[in-house]
Parts: sequence; C-alpha cells; structure tokens
Amino acid sequence: MLWFEGSIPEAISSAKSRGLVFVVVVSGDDEQSAQLMSSWEDEQVSAAASSCCVAIKVPASSETCVQFSQIYPVVCIPSSFFIGNSGVPLEVIAGGVTPQELLKRILNVSQVRRAKLLDHIYCDVLNLSAELGSDLTYLDVTLERKRAFILLNVLFPVRLTRKLEERREQKKRGEEETEVRKEVERRKMGKNMQDLKKKQEEEKTKRLLEERNREKAEEKAARERVRQQIAMDRADRAARYAKTQEEERTAKEALLLARQEEQEARKEALLRQRSAVARIQFRLPDGSSFSNQFPSQSRLQEAWDFAAQEVGSRYGNFSLATVFPRREFTAEDLNQTLLELELVPSASIVLQPQLGRPAGAVGQSSGRGLWAALGTLLYPLLAVWRFLSSFLFATPTPSAAPPRGPPPPDHVSGSRGGGGKEDMGVNAEKRPKDFKKDGNICRLRTQEDSEDDNNTWNGNSTQQM
Repeated sequence: MLWFEGSIPEAISSAKSRGLVFVVVVSGDDEQSAQLMSSWEDEQVSAAASSCCVAIKVPASSETCVQFSQIYPVVCIPSSFFIGNSGVPLEVIAGGVTPQELLKRILNVSQVRRAKLLDHIYCDVLNLSAELGSDLTYLDVTLERKRAFILLNVLFPVRLTRKLEERREQKKRGEEETEVRKEVERRKMGKNMQDLKKKQEEEKTKRLLEERNREKAEEKAARERVRQQIAMDRADRAARYAKTQEEERTAKEALLLARQEEQEARKEALLRQRSAVARIQFRLPDGSSFSNQFPSQSRLQEAWDFAAQEVGSRYGNFSLATVFPRREFTAEDLNQTLLELELVPSASIVLQPQLGRPAGAVGQSSGRGLWAALGTLLYPLLAVWRFLSSFLFATPTPSAAPPRGPPPPDHVSGSRGGGGKEDMGVNAEKRPKDFKKDGNICRLRTQEDSEDDNNTWNGNSTQQM
C-alpha cells in the first residue's frame, strides 16, 4: 500500500488537485487494527485504492488523531474514513474487515465518486448552455443519458471548453482573492490586536509611571515635612538651649558680680582698716631698727620727732628717706600726712646722718654733738679692736664699746607708753656684729653691708626692704 507521506492538509490538497477520494485510516495497537492494516496491504486493495484514493495513516494516540476527531468523530478504533472533495464522508468502515470486504467498499466509493463527478459536470454543462442560449432541458437525466451527453459534449466547440476553463480560472482566482482577502483581514486583525495590546501596555506603563511619580512626590513631600519638623525641633532645642545658657550665664554673672562686690567690700573694709594706721619701721645706720604705729592722718613731723626721741644724739642731725622707691624727705614733706606721702599701711624709713645741721639744732645740746664726733673718730679703732678680739677672745668685750650718749627713753615702738625696754632689748639682739665671718676669713662691716643684710631680693634681681 502506497501511503501518503505528509500531513492531513497536504493530503487533502493532493486529493483535490487529482480529483481523488481522501482516505484516513485510524489504527491502534490491538488485533483489529493489525487485521485492518493487513487488509489495506493486500495487492488488489492497494491497486484499487491507488487509482481512486489518497490514503494516510493516523495513529490513534497521536495529536493528529485528536484534531481529526474534532471534525469527524472517531467512534471506534480502527476506522477508515472515505471523504469526498466537498468534505462529506462517502463511506466509514468501523473495525477490522477482510481484504475482500475492503475491496468491495473501495469499488462502491469509486462508483459513488464517478456519479457525483458526472452530476457535477452535467450541472456545469447545463449552466453553460443556459448562458449560451441553448435549451437542453428536454434531455433525459438518467445515468446513461448523462454519460452520452457528456461524451457528446466533449466534441463541443472550443468556445465551450474555453468558457469552462475561464470559469474555473475565475473561480480559482476568486478563491485565491478570497484567501488573500482573508489573509489581509487576518493580518490586519492581528496588527490591530498588536496595536491594541501595545496601546494597553503603553497605558499600563504610563499609569504605573504616573503612580510611581505620585508615590515619589508623596514620599518627597513626606521627607520634606519630616525635614522641616526636624529643623523646627532643632531650632526649638537651640532656642531653649540658648535661653538656658543665657539664664545660666546671667546667673553666673550675677553670682560673680555679687562675689566681686563682696570681695571689693571686704578689700575696702580691710583697706580702710589698714589705712587707718600706718606702721613705720625706722632703720638706723648701724643696722638696727625699731618701729611704731601712727595714725594715717599724722604728719611726717611726728614720725621724725619720734625717731629723734628714740636715737637721741647718736647720729646728730639726720634726715628721713625710703630705699624703695628711693626718696629723701625734705622739710616741706614734714608737714604732709603719712597718707599723702604713701606711707600707709606700712613703710620702712632710713635715718641718714647729715654733716651739717640747721641753726636751731645748736641750741639743743652741745654735748650731744661732742659725743657724736668722738664716736665717728673712734669708730675705725673700735672696729679694729673688735676684729682682733674675735681671735683672742670668744666674744668681744662689752666694755670696749664707747659710750653712745644717754640711754634711750623708756617708750618703744607700737605705742608711746610702756614696754620700751623690752623692744630695745629685742632690737639689740637683732643688731648685727661689726664684722662678718666666712670660714677662716673675717671682713669688717660697713653701713652699706648692714643695709644689704636687711634688704631682700626678688626673682628679677630687684632689691626690696
């Protein structure tokens, strides 16, 4: 059996083009299917089928069988379908049959095909004769008559054959145009569908984009609100912090101002207390000293009188001076107060002996000047004697000291009342020796050495009292 090698649409096209019957054999894996396929492979059956049929095998389990069964229901397997050119089944053989039965069925189908073909040709001839104006309705329409009529019409003029061919060509062109129109419509519909789908996708994309932009705008607005809120909170905190700092600074300034005022008040009170009294230290040329307190409003003359009363006539006429700052008081300064001379609250005054004396000083005491002159002349001899006696004796002899005039008065520093002897004794103990001993070397003292011993020196080599 010569089976068609191709798909069902190709087999249908081949059957139509050749004017044959289209046969579809659906077979399975059972015995009946094997028997049916064996009958189709018979030589007589194959010869009869090849002259009038285009046969194709379709397995029952294939997708092609499923598609075929949607058009022509497959009731049982195996089955054989004989389909004409119009698509109408001419014969359906169900189940397995013998080769003789199958050959008989094929011949019956072939006769039916011929009869339908003659009817079709007869109808075409009648239609064509009607177009040409011939009256052929009197002809008998039996099968034999049709055959005779067709045989006679084979000898028709060339015009009739040409008309048939033209009509067939026209019909074919109409079918082709219909196919083209359908294809155009299908493509147009497909394009419209694609355009519609594309438009829908664009609208969807646009809608998604708008929604996304709206969400971004809302998110941006939310962030901006949060940022503004944060800025407001920061500004509020900064304002509160600045206010707190201002209050703290104001409180600190008020407290500091109160403390400063209190300290200034204390300083003023202490200054007033200290300024009320001036403590004056009097330093003698021999290095000894004594002190006394005076009211700050007292004149320098009172201090000079007190010093003159204390030293008597040991140094004769003397003047008052300060070492730091270096200043020597004149007769005009004696009438000024201690506060005006900046000797408050304390000061150190040096008694400086003078060679000349004022006129009023002669009438005071002539004996006092004599003793002062003798003391000045005998002072070098006394110094030599003290130097030698330091090697000969343990301590210098007290009797070696020359008389220095009358004993000092009983009043001392601190007040003009009692207690003078005790202060004078203390000052005598503080009074330095007339020589300095450095190891085995002894050096005589001078007035400058005594002043250097009592002076102090600060860090920048400045001498202080």
